[in-house]
Amino acid sequence: MNAGSFAYGFLAALVLVCIGLAALYAVLRAGRERKKNIRGYLDLIPDLTAGQRARLQEIRRVFLPRVEGIRQDMRLKRSELAELLFAETPDRTRIYEVAENIIGRQSELEHEVIEHILEERELLTPSQKEKFYEIIVEQFSWGGLGVHDLRAGKKAEGPGRNREKD
Repeated sequence: MNAGSFAYGFLAALVLVCIGLAALYAVLRAGRERKKNIRGYLDLIPDLTAGQRARLQEIRRVFLPRVEGIRQDMRLKRSELAELLFAETPDRTRIYEVAENIIGRQSELEHEVIEHILEERELLTPSQKEKFYEIIVEQFSWGGLGVHDLRAGKKAEGPGRNREKD
């Protein structure tokens, strides 16, 4: 085999691999950027007006810190619960007190999310409300009422819609 042909083939393969890796990197980076820009369910509605987006930002300015405080408190309580569960002599009374506190905070979080969705819904036109409904059904089909906990790619399952239009 000619050494020149081998070197040329090797360099050509190396260039193709580099191009392939660069393309893969660009696609993955673009996907990551899109996910970073999605902060909530309404970000999945493409035809929001500038006024709607401005009002949405104001709603989120108040809402996001409030729910982050609840989530942080829940993380602390779960950490405390883990410590209590694995203490040398578990204090069942305290374990159940902490668990009840966590349940209360989860309920509070659920209520905050519901109020937030109702507030966001008021900003929308009828066609946007329809799209928002579809997004909520799809996202809730994942099993949670998570705040801005988007999971793209899964379609809502189950029977078709059976509700009156707004």
